[in-house]
Amino acid sequence: MPISFLSRLQALASAAPSPADSALRTRATGLVESLRRELPEALAVAAIDLEQAQPLATYSVGKGALPAKAAAHLVEVVRLKRRALEVLQLPTEKIEDILITLREQLHLLRVSQDGRLLLYLVVSPYDTNLAIARALLQAHGS
Repeated sequence: MPISFLSRLQALASAAPSPADSALRTRATGLVESLRRELPEALAVAAIDLEQAQPLATYSVGKGALPAKAAAHLVEVVRLKRRALEVLQLPTEKIEDILITLREQLHLLRVSQDGRLLLYLVVSPYDTNLAIARALLQAHGS
């Protein structure tokens, strides 16, 4: 006796990604690889789908930085900041980047120009120049 709901659920789970999703994933992978090449001292790099709050490409040097696990929380940070801009009645303002400063790490978030990707970069304040890291994120977020 087939259960239609279960059949539909299985079909959704096994559905092939759309060409647009594949293109976004390919773009995300390229961005992460480029950032790794240009900033080899990076502790973690990720490109996250802002709509789905899912990581599309990630890189991490160790157990301390797991961008895939933090993806949904990072997207929520951006959503909350956007809401704050609305509350502050700054409708023409746009988030350039968000910097979270920890004692041993700097976490940078940047929304891509088209608004589809969130670029996430973790660096050590001892090994990386913040201005260079921000400039690289800006260049790749265009």
